[in-house]
Amino acid sequence: MSRTRSVTGSGRGIHRRSVLAATGAVALAGGVGYALRPSDSQAATGTQQATEGVAASSRQAPAAPLAPYTKGTTVASVAAPRGSSGYRRLNDGPGWQRVVRSDLAAPKPGRAGRRTPLAAFVQLTDLHIIDAQHPLRLEYLRSADIHAWRPHEALTVQGAIALVERINALRGAPVTGSPLHFAMTTGDNTDNNAKSELDWFLKIMSGGRITPNSGDPRRYEGVQNSGLKQYWQPDAPVRDSDKQAGFPHLDGFLKAAIREVRSPGLNLPWYSTVGNHDSLPMGCYASHGDSYLTELAVGGRKLMDVSAAEAQRLQAQIKKARDPEGVRYHDFLTSHARGMRSVTPDERRAPFTPAEYLRAHLDPAHRGVGPAGHGYSSANLDAGTQYYAFRISDDVIGISLDTTDSGGHYEGSIGTAQLKWLDKTLRDNKDSYAVIFSHHTSKTMTNLRSDPARPAERRHDGQEVLALLGGHPRVLAWVNGHIHKNVITPHALASGGSFWEISTASHVDFPQLARVIELTDNKDGTISLFTTLVESSAPHRTDFSDLSQTGLAALYRELSLNAPGARTTLGGAPEDRNTELVLKKG
Repeated sequence: MSRTRSVTGSGRGIHRRSVLAATGAVALAGGVGYALRPSDSQAATGTQQATEGVAASSRQAPAAPLAPYTKGTTVASVAAPRGSSGYRRLNDGPGWQRVVRSDLAAPKPGRAGRRTPLAAFVQLTDLHIIDAQHPLRLEYLRSADIHAWRPHEALTVQGAIALVERINALRGAPVTGSPLHFAMTTGDNTDNNAKSELDWFLKIMSGGRITPNSGDPRRYEGVQNSGLKQYWQPDAPVRDSDKQAGFPHLDGFLKAAIREVRSPGLNLPWYSTVGNHDSLPMGCYASHGDSYLTELAVGGRKLMDVSAAEAQRLQAQIKKARDPEGVRYHDFLTSHARGMRSVTPDERRAPFTPAEYLRAHLDPAHRGVGPAGHGYSSANLDAGTQYYAFRISDDVIGISLDTTDSGGHYEGSIGTAQLKWLDKTLRDNKDSYAVIFSHHTSKTMTNLRSDPARPAERRHDGQEVLALLGGHPRVLAWVNGHIHKNVITPHALASGGSFWEISTASHVDFPQLARVIELTDNKDGTISLFTTLVESSAPHRTDFSDLSQTGLAALYRELSLNAPGARTTLGGAPEDRNTELVLKKG
């Protein structure tokens, strides 16, 4: 008996096909190198009650329509800016055409009439759910880098809920019309490793009421009502730098931004992959256990303003990884203690540990449609790992990696144990196609600092991971984020394997996208992967007088377009957007 077979297949009379039809995907392994039996992990199989009655307790994916479903995708329409300078408003624009890419295999005529769907899923990445009033945010770096703080950061919750609403409205896959099996978040689900952000993220994904506010429950306390001209002061008469660039004055904006909102939760099973902003404070510091930083996070003082020279020095330390453990950052904050402003303390802003991240995912309150743990299991908790595998369909497995380097810095790598586990999982499932998920891209896995929890373990970069994957001919794709840009890269490895690396733009920077990915067998010796980008459900056009949940989600998109210093290339080239990616069948 295979040690990595789907555990649900042994689930008390429930056939695996029935379970797959109901949940879209099931756990395959717990990220520690072996398959789990039902008694080993509630996350892998659900509770006994859930295992025995999955079909009854889980909402099914929408039934497949008779034709491809492109409504609400960027094939149909894309938000387009009006004008070329100043503060630009958004409007409905033409959709993006699909580009056929033959870098790795030649597409054969007639394949559309032959193809059979293997799986279809949605990738969300870099949501960066932000507690905009958190005392340890680095907004003051804006004095040296205009992009270091974004005027729309108070609206990440409303924007992410609108993305969930869009995914829920997709009645099927854009090319095949196949039901969507699941959704996967590929890291940086939170922005600042804060418990408040983690709570909001889990409620966005699984459903619930959220008050995107911390500190004083009655009012906003942060840089946007500070009176400082380097930040957009939406409610105040201050002529700040953003208003000078055309940003509007919006009475009641901050009050609306912290008002309770509701997320319906995804109507699909969803899985979670961890990113550096989830694991490390500020996404870069290995400073867990520093009592001073924790006290500042939950305490009543917040630094909002430093000189451009000081901000530049701190930013250089972060970018060049000169302070991965946050020692100099600690000293920097200590030296500015007198310049901090008073805010309301809040224990919910405390940083969370990797174990707390896992427990939060395993909490039944955040299950939603499932699966329990959203990929993570009690075995992960016991072993201290955050990687796992799961079965997507009869012919396809998914593998979620943990590419964050706990030694600090925002670039990634993986340890030897995880690399060996990845190789073994692929070998044990050599008859299945595989899709790899991670936060970091192959090119951004360059950080080889030792993991403080495993100081003797060697770290491995993206090139080593590519070489390993190239030795497994049935790997179809490596799906990731981190770079906040749409980039699709073909990989033809010396070991003989070939696959596509699909990197998707974030949902915090314009154009704020997610991606539907469809896998199909063309029945001619090739496989096609279709990628289709989707925006949130918020209308393209904004109304400055509409501060409802939907109106704020629309503003979130438009403000991100106009954020000073925002890169204009994050949407990628046409060949990185809506595509057909052809592969030889492995």
